[in-house]
Amino acid sequence: MGIIIRLVITAVSLWISTLVIDGIDLTTGSTTGKAGTLLAVAAIFGLVNAVLRPIVKTVGCGLYVFTLGLIALIVNGLLFMLTSWIAGQLDLGFHVDGFWPSAVLGALLVGIVSWVLNMLVPDGGDD
Repeated sequence: MGIIIRLVITAVSLWISTLVIDGIDLTTGSTTGKAGTLLAVAAIFGLVNAVLRPIVKTVGCGLYVFTLGLIALIVNGLLFMLTSWIAGQLDLGFHVDGFWPSAVLGALLVGIVSWVLNMLVPDGGDD
């Protein structure tokens, strides 16, 4: 049940990013289509982060130390752009226009909103 709650929280975070940031577009017409697209993109985003983030952190460990972790903003933006590209390949109506500011700000906003929502909504794992 916890993974479904996290998926919905990420989808809500992505939806908020489409409302707040101009370069992030959700082009699906109907409300159910938007919800389905956001859930699919949230799943893609979760898979991209689960698979690639540990690899990037391991390979780029020196850059993380050298930049005091600020390289994470760029890595998050690149992973967000990759999510947008995969969504485009799957004909999902989600697109990020550019790296600066759309991808970096979008990834930052999705991360912050997801963190806040995960703090507010219990996922059932604390039993």
